[in-house]
Amino acid sequence: MSTTVEARVYVKEGFRWDEQRAYLFDIDGTLMRHRDRVHVDAFFKGVRDVMGRELVLDGVVLSGNTDPGILRDAFALASVEDSVWRPHREAVLKAMRMHVAERRAEMLWSIMPGVEAMLEHLEHKGALLGVATGNLEEIGWIKIENAGLRRWFRFGGFCDRFEARQDMIAHAAEQARAMLGSMSGTGAADATMCVIGDTPRDIEAACANGLFTIAVATGRYSFEELMEHRPEVCTTTLEALLEASGVTEKTGTVAAESHAS
Repeated sequence: MSTTVEARVYVKEGFRWDEQRAYLFDIDGTLMRHRDRVHVDAFFKGVRDVMGRELVLDGVVLSGNTDPGILRDAFALASVEDSVWRPHREAVLKAMRMHVAERRAEMLWSIMPGVEAMLEHLEHKGALLGVATGNLEEIGWIKIENAGLRRWFRFGGFCDRFEARQDMIAHAAEQARAMLGSMSGTGAADATMCVIGDTPRDIEAACANGLFTIAVATGRYSFEELMEHRPEVCTTTLEALLEASGVTEKTGTVAAESHAS
């Protein structure tokens, strides 16, 4: 997890970050941070209950990964063949969902700075807001609901059927285009969209799908590390981006014309 002292904001020249048709928000490290082990424990318990073996996550990159991708990487590091674990994949994921649902009251979260003001601002601008996360769908919505953020999101892109983040992003973008087309009564194939995430994998997945990125250094990656991947926007927090752009936190509206650089 990165620790930021000084607020820093970069916006690519000419990019109007708050004028996109749809925004796809990552959850962990972007919208919120959890101080419990409920989700992590679900991996261990799911594998133990279904396969009768212990899972080791040491050496597995969790940030920016997907839940099925974490299982894949953990088994690969343990030299467990696909033929051994993949037949149990869906049963393990089901057990994980059940574990988190049963312990949802134990989850301890904090919303990242500026998140609610950002959601209010983008909704005020008429944007379609969705979730695009490496969480399983039931787990992702539990986190969103627990944090009181569910009302902002019209749809979600989740990893239940996708191990690769770029495939999950593609599915989320497909949903957004369908909803935008239904709302406008016309096609939305060229609708502009922006992924908001806290890892290089968010940037890479967005780029692979021809989408823009707002990278926020509220997860484990620093502002400098995220900038190396050339997002359209990079900021220490969403709050810093709003302030640099002259958006008031209380109303989510633009108080004065301002361009961050």
